[in-house]
Amino acid sequence: MNDTTDTILTEHQHKKITAMKLEIVSAEKLIFSDKVSMVFVMGVMGELGIAPGHTPLVTLLKPGHVRIRRPDNNEEDFYISGGMLEVQPTSVSILADTVIRAEELDEAAALEAKARAEKALHDRAEEVDLARATAELVEAIAQIHTLQKLRKLVK
Repeated sequence: MNDTTDTILTEHQHKKITAMKLEIVSAEKLIFSDKVSMVFVMGVMGELGIAPGHTPLVTLLKPGHVRIRRPDNNEEDFYISGGMLEVQPTSVSILADTVIRAEELDEAAALEAKARAEKALHDRAEEVDLARATAELVEAIAQIHTLQKLRKLVK
């Protein structure tokens, strides 16, 4: 076999894989690195569910919720500011500028950031950087939506 065919898993090999390595990396550091059985993220074309043995994929991620399921079925949640997803049959990498564990999200700060960004866009002062204010608004709304999703999951 050559290098290309060595990396392609057969259907039988896909069925044997029950976990994959996940790394979530922010601009500053490695946030998470462990085996998982499922990863849920919001890609630019919609929500993705990545299971072990998934077809290789590279895509952009929207700001929002990342949910992981460990092999023991316990779940962990994160917020990302958008980024890149790389999927291989036995590994997944998420690269984002900002990664926040769900329990560290601050709803009051997100609501305040949303209000500031909305005010900056509404005022449209010349010194306001429109692109930056829009990006801050999108990020604040994504954090708020992540918190809302988590509340629904807890109920």
